[in-house]
Amino acid sequence: IQIDTTNVLFICGGAFDGLEKIVEERVGRRSIGFGSESAMSAVERGRILERLMPEDLLKFGLIPEFIGRLPVIVTLSALSAEDLVRVLTEPKNAVTRQFEKFLSLDKVELAFTPGALRAAAEVALDRKTGARALRSIVEESLLEVMYDIPDRTDIRKCIITEETIRSGRLPLLLTKADVEEGVDETNYQEWLAV
Repeated sequence: IQIDTTNVLFICGGAFDGLEKIVEERVGRRSIGFGSESAMSAVERGRILERLMPEDLLKFGLIPEFIGRLPVIVTLSALSAEDLVRVLTEPKNAVTRQFEKFLSLDKVELAFTPGALRAAAEVALDRKTGARALRSIVEESLLEVMYDIPDRTDIRKCIITEETIRSGRLPLLLTKADVEEGVDETNYQEWLAV
């Protein structure tokens, strides 16, 4: 989707943590008693925020002069794990492509297993930082090997696995001989067991 921002003064965005509680109080949906502070799912939070009014922003702490300059208020749905995997892989400048290009400068192919991509998305959801965390998660998994690879001219392929993302295990590094033998991300478990 393309948006013409010629006549847009500014766009205000953020998580606004706690705003849903203010909206809940106004619409009378706030529960009382044990379990009243139970965690709200992302879907429930989105439905509550759809009823956001300017007075809720005022109660949240924004100044009236600022709220008056927000003629349109829109809420966005939270990203799912599948959405985050798409963010990791589909855009032209996706995080995975950036690191693939970075390692290709040392003639090393970078590969991510489907489990690694899913794990990165789930870790980002656990951190509650959305897509912003994806770059740091991938970077953490590659941190050590990014310093080793330039000195190791025998490495041809680096495979990021689910264990690399979740447990901090080193990525699988394949030499020219390993690649010639046909070891890749589909049979790395068998290869590791040998």
